Amino acid sequence: MDLRKAALFALTLLLAGCGVQAEPGRNSEMQVATLNGGPPIIIAHRGASGERPEHTLAAYALAVEQGADFIEPDLVLTKDGILVARHENDISETTDVADKPEFADRKTVKMIDGQRHEGWFTEDFTLAELKTLRAKERLPQLRAANATYDGRFEIPTFEEILQLLQRREQQRGKRIGVYPETKHPSYFKALGLDHDEPLLKLLKQYGYGGKDDPVFIQSFEVGNLQALNKKTEIRLVQLVASEAGPPDIDGQTYAAIITADGLKKIVSYADGIGPSKDLVIDRNLLGQQKEPSGLVAAAHKAGLVVHPWTFRRENYFLPTDFKSGIDPREPGDLAGEVRAYVAAGVDGLFSDNPDQAVAAIKR
Repeated sequence: MDLRKAALFALTLLLAGCGVQAEPGRNSEMQVATLNGGPPIIIAHRGASGERPEHTLAAYALAVEQGADFIEPDLVLTKDGILVARHENDISETTDVADKPEFADRKTVKMIDGQRHEGWFTEDFTLAELKTLRAKERLPQLRAANATYDGRFEIPTFEEILQLLQRREQQRGKRIGVYPETKHPSYFKALGLDHDEPLLKLLKQYGYGGKDDPVFIQSFEVGNLQALNKKTEIRLVQLVASEAGPPDIDGQTYAAIITADGLKKIVSYADGIGPSKDLVIDRNLLGQQKEPSGLVAAAHKAGLVVHPWTFRRENYFLPTDFKSGIDPREPGDLAGEVRAYVAAGVDGLFSDNPDQAVAAIKR
């Protein structure tokens, strides 16, 4: 074998996750307990979004069938103040709005949390207008099968999601949790559109009003959670990205939020953190998992649960250790990645593929 072929072969093995020895301890048999000592919860990230277009009733229903403990809708607001489920208020990539000539003049440029966005935005549409649109797959390059469902599903309201869960609870005889995220609450509030009142009203109406109910409210903002803490007993979760900081606090970084002092401050208004998963277990230069960072232990010491995001089966998203080959679209060993985080003591995790995450937990 000449040097060029040998190098190509070595690279292929590396990308497949079997070319270099993993760091010691990655698959340690020692397992850290969750904060309450029970099994970690599985949160269906935007529904079963690995198999249906995200934030559709079809994705949520499938997630329930697959055994998810909670389903997660990201909530934005319409022009007439209705909560609807979209990953962002910019609906350019998740709906067919660009194909609707009657809405061509709604395309605009906005500054949201300091970032420039060009597209179509939920706050410029009434609910009736949004209901004329249809959802489409956000990642068609990686999830071609999902794209076959384009055009089939409406944008659901938060109330429609809660009604779906209520129906499925009656069928299952078991409560199903809901884990809504307030998207850009400060931005919407400046427009005269408020998440809090309709969110809390609907949650209470459908039986999710207290700290013992299967519900968490999450946000990347701090002020929104602090305000909610004064209005409700529902458990709250501070989302934490691996870069930047809360968009509502100038000069504050997420890195400072997860120091020992920062975690103590979170305890004053929230019940947990939802960190980017690399903050729990980072990767080395070869893309392999390192040892756990200690964030889970620090959060547990402060009395906070830890729910990292996001766990997806495609090779594109997986550490080198768990890739199945070099095709980014192919599924790798998601269960192996999930088990590594369970061993690190996480109290739950967000996954696009709840069936595989549930199976990994059971194993």
